[in-house]
Amino acid sequence: MPQSPRANPEQEDGLALAERPKVKRPRKYVVVFHNDDYTTQEFVVHVLMKFFHLDETAATRVMLHVHHKGYGIAGTFTRDIAETKASLVMDYAKEHGHPLRCTAEPEGFGGSE
Repeated sequence: MPQSPRANPEQEDGLALAERPKVKRPRKYVVVFHNDDYTTQEFVVHVLMKFFHLDETAATRVMLHVHHKGYGIAGTFTRDIAETKASLVMDYAKEHGHPLRCTAEPEGFGGSE
């Protein structure tokens, strides 16, 4: 049985169909807590539980990484969410008298874990 002209996926009604361009996934960002000599470990654990919904064990693990390595990653998000979370944490820490520094960095920060 002969093929009809429409059976060719490259053309339809005499027009060539364009392929969809390949789209890259948006780059992810990590929310990073930075060590300081004044913010208490308990406050860092509290913030990790409050803003990142970590359980106490996971929050303590991140806090200890911050304490020993100088930084710790709280989570990986899209850029907008990471920047918003970092800003919320900084505002909350300031309200409570802590100089905690929290930033949003492109994924791969510090060799990412």
